[in-house]
Amino acid sequence: MNSQTTTDFHILSLDGGGIKGLFSAAVLAFLEEDCSIRIAEHFDLITGTSTGGIIALGLGAGLSPREIVQFYVDEGPKIFKAHFFSGIQQYATSKFLPVSLEAAVKKCFKDLRLADSIKPLVIPSFNLGEDEVYIFKTPHHERFTRDFKVPLWQVAMATSAAPCFLPAFKKIDGMRLIDGGVWANNPIILGIAEATSVFSRPLGTIRVLSLGTTDEVKHRPPNLDEGGFWQWKQQAPDVIMRGQSVGATGQAMHLLGKDKVLRLNPTVPAGLFGLDTLSIDELMAKAAHQSRKYVPEFKKLFTGHAAPQFIPLQT
Repeated sequence: MNSQTTTDFHILSLDGGGIKGLFSAAVLAFLEEDCSIRIAEHFDLITGTSTGGIIALGLGAGLSPREIVQFYVDEGPKIFKAHFFSGIQQYATSKFLPVSLEAAVKKCFKDLRLADSIKPLVIPSFNLGEDEVYIFKTPHHERFTRDFKVPLWQVAMATSAAPCFLPAFKKIDGMRLIDGGVWANNPIILGIAEATSVFSRPLGTIRVLSLGTTDEVKHRPPNLDEGGFWQWKQQAPDVIMRGQSVGATGQAMHLLGKDKVLRLNPTVPAGLFGLDTLSIDELMAKAAHQSRKYVPEFKKLFTGHAAPQFIPLQT
């Protein structure tokens, strides 16, 4: 028997991961098609970081997951177009110029603003100038009186300005905004905090679908145990981001119960997928396999709930 009620509150949480966001978008597309639903209609809140933020914004803009998959397929090679000096350039400045990503998200979102989103959204970034977290939110509370004016494409640029890969985004009131992945690459706790503090939902009513972008199985060499900068220079970012993600998932399951959190983030061999290397066929195949396995659990947890229509409080 389905125990869901109209008081349930469903969160879709989407990790960062560069071009590997194609995997997350494809999982959503397969689930949507297998269940014959519009997946966004079953979630009350969507949160996403970096590439997950772009997917969240796409759903907020009314795009289907299949249309978002096509965005990655069409625009990915242009956004992450490597050139001969890319590797060398990354030691002194960002590896990629932002022009291709900016053109892609402008084309995708046109003149839509956060106020035009059909779903409540929470999109993390980080303000370098203030050395503080920065969170974009749709106008789903009366005190949110500024972000609603921001174009979706600008939010996409801010949340995905990954250090070393893309420069800080400075076109929103001159702020120096970078990728939200520096503090919330897995934004599941951000979504739960919003549900409890802003939407006033009890923990017992919350269910979360949390999508990663694949999880590399890595060996941590023994020289890290007492290592300094040289030993940690390549390992540190990955260890920190993985620690944040695993910790956030564990906290979410502790708060809600393991039966209320569906986490889909398959392990893959190290080096199989890159943040900036498009592997369309492999990522689509992985998404097809994983989504097929999780269809029964997804149906049980999420399809019995229809989220109410979102009416923005600021326009």
